[in-house]
Amino acid sequence: MISMANGVDMMVMNDRREWDDVLDFWFPEGRSLDIEAAAHHAHWRWRMQGGADDEIIARFSGLTETAAHGRLDHWAADPHGRLALIILLDQFSRSVWRDDPRAFAQDPHALSLVREGIANGHFAALETPWFQIVFGLPLGHCEGPDHLERIDLLIELRTAIAAGAPAHLQPIYASLADQARDVRKVIAAFGRHPHRNEILNRDSTAAEKDYIAKGRFPHKKAFRGHSGSAS
Repeated sequence: MISMANGVDMMVMNDRREWDDVLDFWFPEGRSLDIEAAAHHAHWRWRMQGGADDEIIARFSGLTETAAHGRLDHWAADPHGRLALIILLDQFSRSVWRDDPRAFAQDPHALSLVREGIANGHFAALETPWFQIVFGLPLGHCEGPDHLERIDLLIELRTAIAAGAPAHLQPIYASLADQARDVRKVIAAFGRHPHRNEILNRDSTAAEKDYIAKGRFPHKKAFRGHSGSAS
């Protein structure tokens, strides 16, 4: 006879979705808004500053490759599945293929998922500010002719996320809105992310060389004592 406890465990296992491993890994704070600010700050630094690279490569290289080939697009039928797919394409790709052009090759796909997810209500359905911040990352990451327009939307979304976040977490999210404003200045000046030029075998202008030499990139800059997002 199966015990009551084992039956509950089986129900939990059966309720898991195929994208839950991605979300559980990338969001160790889970879905509780009661997380302490210091712990939340540490999670942001870990996931957005390259600290998770080794584990991503070990655990998710195959899944990232599968997503890059479009074989997980069915995940996008669910708001959380869409978020997990964006993470694979926009974040895990940067770890699996760091310092390689493939790191950015999935950006247009990720951007299309974000645009559709905003339009169909998936973005609004996400229940935590950290889910929504990560969902919107491709708006600023994907280069293209409408980049400034997309970053303006990103700033608007992050400002709203900060306003709606729990009071003790609001400084983190206000700083993320400021970080998006810093990214806007870079795109307004250069029309692209110059720090990618070497990886993508692009020639840098004199102004870009000066910018790169200074090394003060928005995606690496600390913001009010907190860390910025990967780019």
